[in-house]
Amino acid sequence: MLATFKTLFAGANARAEEHVRDVYAIELIDQKIRETEVQVHAAKSTLASLIQRRRSEQKLLDMLRTRIQSLTERAREAISAGREELAVEAANAIAEMENESAVRVATLDRLEMQATRLRGSVERGHRKVIDLKQGALQAKAIRREQTMQAKLHTTAHGPSAADEAQDLIDRVVGKDDPLEQAQILADINAGLDHSGLEDRMADAGFGAATRVTARDVLDRLSK
Repeated sequence: MLATFKTLFAGANARAEEHVRDVYAIELIDQKIRETEVQVHAAKSTLASLIQRRRSEQKLLDMLRTRIQSLTERAREAISAGREELAVEAANAIAEMENESAVRVATLDRLEMQATRLRGSVERGHRKVIDLKQGALQAKAIRREQTMQAKLHTTAHGPSAADEAQDLIDRVVGKDDPLEQAQILADINAGLDHSGLEDRMADAGFGAATRVTARDVLDRLSK
């Protein structure tokens, strides 16, 4: 039972996470692009440091080679002049500088390889950021279209403002006339209590008239 609840809970969390990612997809895309840009910027800074260090090592190596060349020439002159002690001292210095030079050459090679690899990573990261930004623009355009389609779908499957207005007009126009309804009600009541029967019989010529008619008025005026 507990294992089942754990499975259901994990499934609910996964569905909730997917829903959140769908709803906030555009915001997440922008955030991931910013994170990628930060990573690329950090790689660029590291690459700049490697290039700067390599240049410093190259300057030191060039200085060493210049000194080695100078001391070599001086040692030859000392040997020619019979100053063997100076030549030996120069030879020791040259040997130390050549060993240092070998170390710096190895350092330069290592820095060059690191810079080459990192430069490739920076270029790929830069292109990736451009591709991601283009993809983000496309995603935003699609999301805007989806939003508009959703609104149109809601309007198509639900009452629009125009439909609601027409319905209100029909309700007002089609409503029963209270005056007419009152007259009909009076006629119904008159029929029930026979109050109109005498008038109808007088109009038919049975008995004296119960009311003055236009004919009566014309007859009186003509006399």
